[in-house]
Parts: sequence; C-alpha cells; structure tokens
Amino acid sequence: MKKLFAVPTVNKKLCAHFGHSEQFAVVETEDQKILNVTYFTPPVHEPGTYPRFLADKGVSTIISGGMGQKAQDIFTHHNIEVFIGIDEDSPEVLVKKYLEDQLESGDNQCDQ
Repeated sequence: MKKLFAVPTVNKKLCAHFGHSEQFAVVETEDQKILNVTYFTPPVHEPGTYPRFLADKGVSTIISGGMGQKAQDIFTHHNIEVFIGIDEDSPEVLVKKYLEDQLESGDNQCDQ
C-alpha cells in the first residue's frame, strides 16, 4: 500500500518549526519501503495554507518538530496523522524510523 509522508525542511533536514520550512520533502512509500523523495517549495505562508497544500498532494502523515494548533486542527480535519516534537534529521531517516515503529512524538517545539 502506498503512503505519502511530508517533512518540513531547511537545507534538506527537518525544520523545527513547521511554518518556517523552505521546502517540504514528500516521501513516497510502499510496503514499508521508501520509493521516492520529492522536494516542493510551498506557497507563501499564511495560516492554513501549508496544511491545504500538503492535503492536496495526498499526504497522509506529517512529521514535524513543532506546529501551531490551527495547522494541527486542519490536518485532523483532513484525516492526516501528525507527529510533532521530532528531532532534526533527514526526511528519509525519519520516515524509516516511522516505518520501523521507532519514531516517537515529543514536546511540540512550536508555541505559536
């Protein structure tokens, strides 16, 4: 089964603050294996634009360091799973941890 993950990034590493990302890595997986990683430059950041942008891409899981409550609520509305409080690493490593049930949510690194 195919599944798409999104990771907000700066310099191709997880960005601690979801709304401050330069690009989103969209990681395509199938049968617990990473197939492809594509980087997308998001639209101009305004409240709610990034969640809609990623939902339109078919993303089913977000891996982030921190995220505001409004963004979390929009993802929930779109049935998109959110992992927050994740430490900086490459999108591939983070998705691999998720696939191996090794990714653990921590404290939200964003209080906005």
